Amino acid sequence: MPDQAKASTPLGDDTGDIRYPLYLVNGRQARAPATVAARPGDRVRLRIVNAAADTAFRLALGGHRLTVTHADGYPVQPVTGDALLLGMAERYDVIVQVRDGVFPLVAAAEGKAAQGLAVVRTSPGSAPRVTASPKELHRRLLTVDDLQAAADVDLGPAPPQRTHRLVLDGNMATYRWTINGHTMHGGAPLTVREGERVRLVFDNRSTMFHPMHLHGHTFQVRRTGERVPGPRKDTVIVRPAERVVVDFDAGNPGRWMLHCHNAYHAAGGMMTELVYER
Repeated sequence: MPDQAKASTPLGDDTGDIRYPLYLVNGRQARAPATVAARPGDRVRLRIVNAAADTAFRLALGGHRLTVTHADGYPVQPVTGDALLLGMAERYDVIVQVRDGVFPLVAAAEGKAAQGLAVVRTSPGSAPRVTASPKELHRRLLTVDDLQAAADVDLGPAPPQRTHRLVLDGNMATYRWTINGHTMHGGAPLTVREGERVRLVFDNRSTMFHPMHLHGHTFQVRRTGERVPGPRKDTVIVRPAERVVVDFDAGNPGRWMLHCHNAYHAAGGMMTELVYER
């Protein structure tokens, strides 16, 4: 696979700390790839899950475009592009009308010059090379910014009754990753009351991207922080020097974890609790 220049990634200069010897699709390496079998002309739904610890993927299917229909299990207004960016823990459903032939389904490890590979097959023929690099990888890349919630899952424009700001910071030198200056158990939890509309403002002061994940709830991404509705999700990428605003309805009392889904960042401290007040 051609080396991806760091400048080409939308996630910043540092896309992860770890380089793995293999990147797998459905548990299989590129030399013995998993196969999706279909007939020419079939409409195929692919459910894509990024189960990696430290790697974002850019997914593309050679010779095809992808239509995104769901994000983290919630429907979106369908949008079509050539490739799809997935942070750790993100899930997307895509629809593809498959052509006649054998095609590489490539999950390029963003910024790491490596990839996973599966095969979509609708007729006999040789499997793609393990280094296949479809041109779709470098065409229109879909991200969360391109998505809008379907009408039946849109939370609506109600203003927040409570706002929490979460400053994300850390560095590679000390490998201490923080939320509001504290590692897990070092700071106060985020408090809410049942029935509130709550706003979370993620402010990334670090030089790495963070896929922030909230347990027990789903939120709606607000692209401008106000009236522009994004998708319903439970995980959202916050890029370096970026501010991302999400709203959710507090309707699931308990104590819930909120953390970066880079497993090493979470272990290094980028984790807090969301706690319901009585």
